[in-house]
Amino acid sequence: MIEVGSIFLIFILFGLLLLFLNIITSIWAYRDSRRKGKSQEYALIVLVATIIFPIVGLIVYLVIRNDS
Repeated sequence: MIEVGSIFLIFILFGLLLLFLNIITSIWAYRDSRRKGKSQEYALIVLVATIIFPIVGLIVYLVIRNDS
């Protein structure tokens, strides 16, 4: 039988993994926007949007990054 502490530990590790992935994808989106010649302000908006709205922000950035 799995103990409650083990389940809690699994949830904590899963949450930390998601946080780590969020940070990595946000940094990638920031660097990608700078590499494509966008302004510093635009890149910061991309960074903040992908940190606050991880999945939606990344999807929106991937859609608009090729438009301009």
